[in-house]
Amino acid sequence: MTVRTCAAAAAILASAGCGASSPEPTSAKNLPPVNVQAGSLKAGFSTMDRLAEAAKREGQLNVIALPREWVNYGEVIDAFADKYGIKVNELEPNASSRRQIDAAAQLKPDVFDLTLDVAVKEAARFAPYKVQGWLDVPDRVKDPSGAWYAAYGGYMSIGYDPRAVKAPTTFADLLGPGYQVALDGDPLRSAAAFGGVMAASMRGGVPRPDQGVSLFARLKQAGRLTDLAKANTIVAWDHLNAARGAAHSDRWKVVIPKDAALGDYHVQAINKAAPHPAAARLWQEFLFSDEGQNLLQKGWARPARGEAMAMKGTLDTEQAAKLPVAPGPPILLTIPQEDAGKAYLRKEWAKSVG
Repeated sequence: MTVRTCAAAAAILASAGCGASSPEPTSAKNLPPVNVQAGSLKAGFSTMDRLAEAAKREGQLNVIALPREWVNYGEVIDAFADKYGIKVNELEPNASSRRQIDAAAQLKPDVFDLTLDVAVKEAARFAPYKVQGWLDVPDRVKDPSGAWYAAYGGYMSIGYDPRAVKAPTTFADLLGPGYQVALDGDPLRSAAAFGGVMAASMRGGVPRPDQGVSLFARLKQAGRLTDLAKANTIVAWDHLNAARGAAHSDRWKVVIPKDAALGDYHVQAINKAAPHPAAARLWQEFLFSDEGQNLLQKGWARPARGEAMAMKGTLDTEQAAKLPVAPGPPILLTIPQEDAGKAYLRKEWAKSVG
């Protein structure tokens, strides 16, 4: 997926650590020693077989903040565990990106799945590693040193029940009669809900947080801002809305407004203090393999390597055709824009919306 520049993303650099080497299997005597802290497959393991062997010796992988229903992570985790015979410990599936970082010393995750803003700010905590598909990941959503790199993304969207309301084309349409609207959480705590407010704030490709808050305040005043269970219209990431309509497409449709194509990526990183460093690197190789990327797309996400895979003929094009239609390249908020938006909502959301 082609993206616009995320200015702050390229500013963070981190250096790879150098750890102790692991014992060599007899079959690999002519190869360099394994280095489980290396920054690439070639530098640390030479082959995928040697990486898999090192990971199997560790025997486990600690993941955090991966709900099994989120972008098909349940199937991704099970496929990895079955393929490599490694036990996956699923820590705090519903943890936020901030919680992942704050709990890392206590919970000891090997890998992180983070929003872009948190990854940029916390890059010094990560062990740089460039997966084999590194060149296929857009430059604008990966750290040049390999500290973090986008695995999948999506657009902010409007999901709606076509039996209850007309198809909206803009966020302003939600002010029309009949729409009972929900955000996917509290925008002061939920990245998805915050993204919904920011998408509604877009004016000419630029976020205007006051405009987003104003729209939801008007819905609240009209008695039409409700919770998910009562809504006929939900503002959420397109993979969540697409999943809602997967079983009953006649009851749930998804639109990405042309005037507010706000996108975001979730990025991967390896904990610099990972207790299972080889398994962590094997996990990243799996996530960014054709198999892993197609499994994420099966969960309605847009794989970071999707454009390159389509050119190579390895993308699941049948599933790709089922994704909500994108109006064009996504707009990615810069870190200063994210920070300004969050500061405005902290000041105004409770007063205006409650």
